Amino acid sequence: MKTIKFTKIALLAFLTFGLFACSDDDDGGDVITPSNTIADFVAGNPDYSSLGAALEVTGLDATLDGTANFTVFAPNNAAFNSFLSTNGFNSFDEVPEDVLTEILLNHVQEGEIMSNALSTGYIESMATGMASDQPLSLYINTDDGVTINGVSSVTTADVEVDNGIIHAVDAVIGLPDVTTFATADPNFDILVQALTADESFTFVETLMMSEDPAPFTVFAPTNTAFANVLAELELAGLGDVPADLLSSILSYHVVTGANVRAEDLTDQMMVETFETGSFTINLGENVTITDENGRTAKIVATNVQANNGVIHALDTVMLPENDAIEIETNTIADFVAGNEDYSSLLAALEATGLTSTFTGTDIYTVFAPNNAAFTAFLNDNGFNSLDEVPEALLTQVLLNHVQMGEIMSTDLTTGYIPSMAVWGASEEPLSMYINTDDSVMINGVASVTSADIEADNGIIHAVDAVIGLPNITTFATADPNFDILVQALTREESFTYVETLMMSEDPAPFTVFAPTNDAFVALLDELELGALGDIPTETLEATLAYHVVAGANVRSGDLTDDMDVTTLEGGDFTVNLGDNVTITDENERTATVIAADVQATNGVIHALDTVLLPAAE
Repeated sequence: MKTIKFTKIALLAFLTFGLFACSDDDDGGDVITPSNTIADFVAGNPDYSSLGAALEVTGLDATLDGTANFTVFAPNNAAFNSFLSTNGFNSFDEVPEDVLTEILLNHVQEGEIMSNALSTGYIESMATGMASDQPLSLYINTDDGVTINGVSSVTTADVEVDNGIIHAVDAVIGLPDVTTFATADPNFDILVQALTADESFTFVETLMMSEDPAPFTVFAPTNTAFANVLAELELAGLGDVPADLLSSILSYHVVTGANVRAEDLTDQMMVETFETGSFTINLGENVTITDENGRTAKIVATNVQANNGVIHALDTVMLPENDAIEIETNTIADFVAGNEDYSSLLAALEATGLTSTFTGTDIYTVFAPNNAAFTAFLNDNGFNSLDEVPEALLTQVLLNHVQMGEIMSTDLTTGYIPSMAVWGASEEPLSMYINTDDSVMINGVASVTSADIEADNGIIHAVDAVIGLPNITTFATADPNFDILVQALTREESFTYVETLMMSEDPAPFTVFAPTNDAFVALLDELELGALGDIPTETLEATLAYHVVAGANVRSGDLTDDMDVTTLEGGDFTVNLGDNVTITDENERTATVIAADVQATNGVIHALDTVLLPAAE
């Protein structure tokens, strides 16, 4: 039995006293008290004598006689007589005072709420129940008048008094249990049908209990969720689900012995359900649940608080692991497993444990290399088989083929996107350079041979090469905006820039400020030279070294205003932050960063619109 909440009553009494004591007018005159309060309305209407008696027994009459504003759904005498009779009481004297207090507070809202401000959905009352210290919910249905919790209808609305609004109702709004909201909310109509589908089911009786195994946390699928799962299981209706299977499914949505509200959920939380199994909570932009079949349900409404538990609404029916459940899927993993030409990719996914990632309902876009692509990758990197590739490395190589979400080939444009791989110089995702000038090419090494293969959990684009983890030179050679830079880096046989910028050890990592083709053309005009070959070797070598910082992966977020940067051969330039990031070289010339954070395994590239020039010796 719940103990009396003296603190709540005391607080209300204190607030009432404070409001009376502090409501002097501006001239310091007498205290202005309401002349027609909610309590006055109740006391002055014989049809509400039962409500008046209940307020006096609980001491709440003083609260509703003050200056604080409330909205009250007021039951008449007939409503109270029905409530007492239904619950086996002969009079108010037999109702425990703490219970009666909470029942009355379950009719009260803070502030003034006119009937036209009410809409279908859940609001909080001022009552609390046995399962939680949080307010109990009220389900308001405005489809035909105003009905509360499916049991009480407003008969007269918007009775205005000095300290609030009264809506007369035709039934007492008792403290709700979990089944109250299931039956009151039409979004759960099919759930209610399922709970009562078989004579042997005791779900309703159980979910009305206020003792062990209560409290309950119920993850309640909506009507749409049930319609979808019937289609998924290729069943015509709820009646086609065997009773033992339906019982198992329903139990899988109930947690006993805990009132778990949304704020109590944690990422990767494993939840044990009522007599069935377990599922996993995933936190992100939405709270989702992964069931034992790898399917995902999204929580679409939270914290519907009842006296004996809490409800969270789901957009998908969760399915426990059960031999009777046959789910035909066409996931990315299914596609790979069902195509002999992707057996190497399948073996790589299994070796790294990524198969389960592409079996679930999270959505991905995968650039999928075939067997010939894997054979070439292994040969080029000196491996005889996938078994020789370190698992951590192979994992990141595979993730370098993956994007979150569905990306059709028509959505791809020339430019940089992040992959899901992380390796080497930074904890940030590695970049991918997409070139759509002639079909779709990735990092200058892999072309899409078959696009837009749709799976249940994403999109597959077949590619003709493995997209290896990129170094700095990968993007320099893949991106045609850096063609002249590549020509400059390789102009002289003595230049070792390419070999250096491919290194993964000291002096790596590198931060490269890479001038575009337009930047080099502008430099030649500035120097009044006809071609790249006209730049003296020593000048070109010093200029190229001036664009490279060794021993640091400096991303745009690491840059600060007036930051002095020392380059590969000892020269310095200054970073300036403003509307754009600019760099001032040793000749007081300014270059603007026009693309930032192209991330490679051994460093990062920022593109410049102007070639920097070191001080002449």
